[in-house]
Amino acid sequence: MNMKHTFLAIVLGCLYACTPTKEPSQSEESSAVPKPNIVVIYTDDLGYGDISANGSNTISTPNIDRLASGGVRFVNGYATSSTCTPSRYALLTGEYPWRKKGARILPGTAPLLIDTAQMTLPKMLQANGYQTAVIGKWHLGLGTGHVNWNEEITPGPNQVGFDESYIMAATQDRVPTVYIDNGRVDGLDPNDPIEINYKENFEGQPTGLDNPELLKMMWHHGHNSSIVNGIPRIGYMKGGESAKWVDEDMADHFLTKAKQYVKEHKEAPFFLYYAMQQPHVPRTPHPRFAGKSGMGPRGDVILEADWCIGEFIKTLEEEGILENTLIVFSSDNGPVINDGYNDDAVEKLGDHKPWGPFRGGKYSLFEAGTHVPFITYWKGTIEPAVSEALVCQVDLLTSMAQLVGSTTVGKDSEPILDAFLGRSTSAREELVIEANTRTAYRKGDWVLIPPYKGAAISKEVNIELGNLPDFALYNLKEDLGQQQNLAETNPEKLAEMKAGFFAIRGEEFSKNTTKLELK
Repeated sequence: MNMKHTFLAIVLGCLYACTPTKEPSQSEESSAVPKPNIVVIYTDDLGYGDISANGSNTISTPNIDRLASGGVRFVNGYATSSTCTPSRYALLTGEYPWRKKGARILPGTAPLLIDTAQMTLPKMLQANGYQTAVIGKWHLGLGTGHVNWNEEITPGPNQVGFDESYIMAATQDRVPTVYIDNGRVDGLDPNDPIEINYKENFEGQPTGLDNPELLKMMWHHGHNSSIVNGIPRIGYMKGGESAKWVDEDMADHFLTKAKQYVKEHKEAPFFLYYAMQQPHVPRTPHPRFAGKSGMGPRGDVILEADWCIGEFIKTLEEEGILENTLIVFSSDNGPVINDGYNDDAVEKLGDHKPWGPFRGGKYSLFEAGTHVPFITYWKGTIEPAVSEALVCQVDLLTSMAQLVGSTTVGKDSEPILDAFLGRSTSAREELVIEANTRTAYRKGDWVLIPPYKGAAISKEVNIELGNLPDFALYNLKEDLGQQQNLAETNPEKLAEMKAGFFAIRGEEFSKNTTKLELK
């Protein structure tokens, strides 16, 4: 090399060495690291105290406990609502359900609740290279309100971000009692079309009300319409005999689909929303689990659900992807014992407390309605911990966006990824919870329940609903069971909580307000 070239090389080398390097952006960092698979395992009506990891010594859930002991177990984890449809809406959209008109427990014929133009958790993940699927309970409506069950059913999960869907339309106790595979009823005989009606029965069709001799499970309240597999349902159904599910096989059926999905998509990042049906009514454990809990069918299906979770985790291990899979485990709302069938759940409950240390249950504004089991697990990435961070299912959209390098932010969804990964106990500061459109407010250790008209206790399910004549104020740090109303003795904190609550709800606030009637 001549002197001229040597000098040029030295100058260029100095310029390169002196040029400041660019820090990689969050999206660049995320793209440089393999994106984990994301699995949300969502149980149905499982209470905080229904898992042994949360202190139950009356029922053993070793596979859920494995997630808890190897991940982050949240003691302040919430669903947004004390009923199913609203909680599922919030989980997928990142929006409080009370903001959405019609976000209540839906019949099986309800139109799709999520707007197809709306951002959702699966849509966000699709845009970031994920294959997406929902397997299990849907209960967010289908179609536009006039579904022909014998043709393609749209819009539905596939139109709000799921590449694949294998679902039941609503709940196990509602018609139609069939599986829907990517918008079409699975196993339907075109010569035996399905008809559904939630108001009137079809001529000649037996019902639980008129034909109790045909039942293998007797109804208690509200479940006395069409009979399928000896179980009376909500709503009327005719036809579709070849497509009807067998209740005792449902858990195995959804598990098989979930395992198959994992095996088929293990090479690319996937998002699976595995929405289990247990322990919602009717509780129909497979014969392998019948009688095993000593607590009747409700206890048996909790054991069954725990086993299914274990088998699913085993599949992740066998396929070599457990260490690259983030699992979020929770429940759509709190527990209910008798929810429409005489299944010995009350008689055989014994010392078991599905609500744990809390007051209320499903349908309730008290803590047990929304304060649910909540666990995050990522082998090799999340360090085992018990966290007091305040987290909610509505936060998954924005937090998972953080994880994959997306700037998507849900309307009410907080960016609390570090809390979900166990790296921080700093998370939400406040939260609005809901029960059948009634709302309450948590901030820090304090909970405010406004006054509402209505029965104090639901006689059908024997649960305190949280309908109180005046504002109630509780300190959960000192009173998890919400037995001491501090509204009168702590007026300054009451005023502060009212202000925070009204600021979110958009209601006019007055320091002297003692009554509240929400529209």
